[in-house]
Amino acid sequence: MTSATPRPQTPASTAPDAVAPSGPRPRPRMIATDLDGTLLRDDKSVSDRTVAALAAAEEAGIEVFFVTGRPARWMNVVSDHVHGHGLAICGNGAAVVDLHGGPGGHLFVKVRELEREIALDVVRRLRAAAPGTSFAIERTGGLHHEETYPPLHMEPGESVAPAEKLLAPHPGDSAADQPVLKVLAYHPELAPDDFLVIARAAIRDRATVTRSSPSALLEISGPGVSKASTLELCCAERGITPEEVVAFGDMPNDIEMLTWAGTSYAMGNAHPDVIAAASGRTVANNEDGVAVVIEQILAG
Repeated sequence: MTSATPRPQTPASTAPDAVAPSGPRPRPRMIATDLDGTLLRDDKSVSDRTVAALAAAEEAGIEVFFVTGRPARWMNVVSDHVHGHGLAICGNGAAVVDLHGGPGGHLFVKVRELEREIALDVVRRLRAAAPGTSFAIERTGGLHHEETYPPLHMEPGESVAPAEKLLAPHPGDSAADQPVLKVLAYHPELAPDDFLVIARAAIRDRATVTRSSPSALLEISGPGVSKASTLELCCAERGITPEEVVAFGDMPNDIEMLTWAGTSYAMGNAHPDVIAAASGRTVANNEDGVAVVIEQILAG
């Protein structure tokens, strides 16, 4: 999730517990969880129950990875809850970040950038396919946006100009030399899922297009870059197989991760496509659905 726009309130789930996938499963070695709408409550807090569950998982030898659409600088909300490796996957897989430095002290460990030429092509294609679209450029150092881009985010943009200018090289400008992690595209009239369909048809395999906001805000990363593909890289470095991963999510940007992981849970407040993709289901984020499952894993 990259927008600060509040999510619609979801009625509390009537399910007394999580619905686990059927069949035998290996004991997990990694828990991969989205943040907004998943681990975090709607007020962006991490409940005491969830903090305790995350700590218990780490104590039991299960690594916890936060896998989010948020940029690294928005990770303060969970920086007090990192254990062990201290790594998080940010920007829908565009970056792996070491959070050990605490607020403002994060370190980019891996960057999977969106090349400037592809980003410009994405802007061109979307301007033609969905007139009225406005854009923002997410770089490793901050957000830059067009004048018509709405104030959806938690911070002001560092520079304001047409996307084509924001993506043009500027000798001597350190911000312009920073890697592009995502292009954000907003449409003021289209329904969110309709905008996603239009954009994917226009962009095709030139880039990865997804969404996590309740508004018509798309998140566009480099080709092949997703939460799943970067999580796969991190797991391969540790000798962890997909069958040993339990993943949690609530929005379309989580679908690839949920289908890649051997066991996955859609939150009780999840998008219908996420529910269809996951192998299991837990209660809503406001009911500590991630903690419910972790407690069951540790008890079993």
